[in-house]
Amino acid sequence: VQLQASGGGLVQAGGSLTLSCAASGNIFVINVMGWYRQTPGKQRELVAQISHNGTTNYGDSMKGRVTVSRDNAKNTMYLQMSNLEPEDTAVYYCNAAKWIGTIGNYWGQGTLVTVSS
Repeated sequence: VQLQASGGGLVQAGGSLTLSCAASGNIFVINVMGWYRQTPGKQRELVAQISHNGTTNYGDSMKGRVTVSRDNAKNTMYLQMSNLEPEDTAVYYCNAAKWIGTIGNYWGQGTLVTVSS
């Protein structure tokens, strides 16, 4: 399984950004796709997950400001982020897992989101 994240960039505080994660390869093993983020010196933390049938799981850090969605026909997951804060500056990674609430072994390369004040 290969995961390709894209859509990161520079945005002003209060702005919005949408990330994409495209899956390829043996996609039939993927049930759950998720977004995690990491800043230097901190552990990677959950932003959101979505299962193949649309069940979602949001982490506490961005809950209420993000929406995760998925286009199964395109094998692509999206993360719509709004009202971004400088503290949201991080590398955002996509992940493929078997079950909601778990972390899988497949990771994308990460996409950097920088929020300026």
